[in-house]
Amino acid sequence: MRNLTRRGLLGTAAALAATAIPLTRARAQAVIRWGTVLAPTHPEAVMMERIAKEVRETTSGAVDIQIFPGGQLGSPRDMVEATASGALTMVCDGAAQIGQFAPQLTIIESPYVWRDPDHMKRALNSPLMDELNKALVERRGLRLIGSMYYGKRHLTTGSKPVRTVEDMKGFKLRIPELDVFQAMVEAWGARLTPLNFNELYLALSQGAVDGQENPLPTIASGKLNEVQKHLVLTGHIITPRVVTVNDKAWSALSAEHRRVVKVAIDKHAAWQDGEIIAQEGTLVETFRKAGMVVIEPDLESFRRPVLASVPAKFESKWGKGAWERIQTL
Repeated sequence: MRNLTRRGLLGTAAALAATAIPLTRARAQAVIRWGTVLAPTHPEAVMMERIAKEVRETTSGAVDIQIFPGGQLGSPRDMVEATASGALTMVCDGAAQIGQFAPQLTIIESPYVWRDPDHMKRALNSPLMDELNKALVERRGLRLIGSMYYGKRHLTTGSKPVRTVEDMKGFKLRIPELDVFQAMVEAWGARLTPLNFNELYLALSQGAVDGQENPLPTIASGKLNEVQKHLVLTGHIITPRVVTVNDKAWSALSAEHRRVVKVAIDKHAAWQDGEIIAQEGTLVETFRKAGMVVIEPDLESFRRPVLASVPAKFESKWGKGAWERIQTL
């Protein structure tokens, strides 16, 4: 299935509802369609397949989770909006993408908010997440039912080496179309170039953008190292991904089926986190051996302008004292 616009996605979902669902009712009480933009080889997509298999086996086929990786159902924004409307049941994406519906959520994917992955996991298992979830359910009928470690985000560049933030002046940097990412890039003095992930490989290969930023496993699964010369180890964002479900669809499941799905998500999310960490431990050397130039930049030059502007800029969205509260966790 090719990438779809939001209108195309909704139309496809309607067609599925008219054709596929009646055929599956005989063997499944509930059909859950679950999308991600990440490639089928990425640990997140593999995790989704493992969850689907376990749920299918545990419920004897009563709950059928159908997986759509690789952006088959459109861009991240398309899929989040489709999940809110009920055209799609679940989506995996970054918290900042979900933040279009509950702005408080963008804080957990903001630059330099986390000290390390353990700090992030503690916060995501604290009452903070209950508060953010409550806002999301009330505003758009979406519910967070799981979280994963996506990795530390680093820069890659084409012909231009980057060693300090001064080298980012005028640099055409691809980022997700998210306000907190845009504020970070503005603080660096770079030029914003939002693109869907599925368009990124071609844009890099043609020089339409100078570089991009993503975790190492995403760079590998998207084969972005093939069209980038430099890997710049900025580690500017430690990203969580969240499993977001349409709350009405979730409530329609029996309590036992919700329990089975949640147990499977928690179990295989832990597996996924281990895979991401393992890949992060080897991929720098893998990229180096494949010909990339690995640069260890002046990290403080990147941190300083972002921390001087971004937390204050978003305080009204995140809530007064929210940044400081996270730092104490």
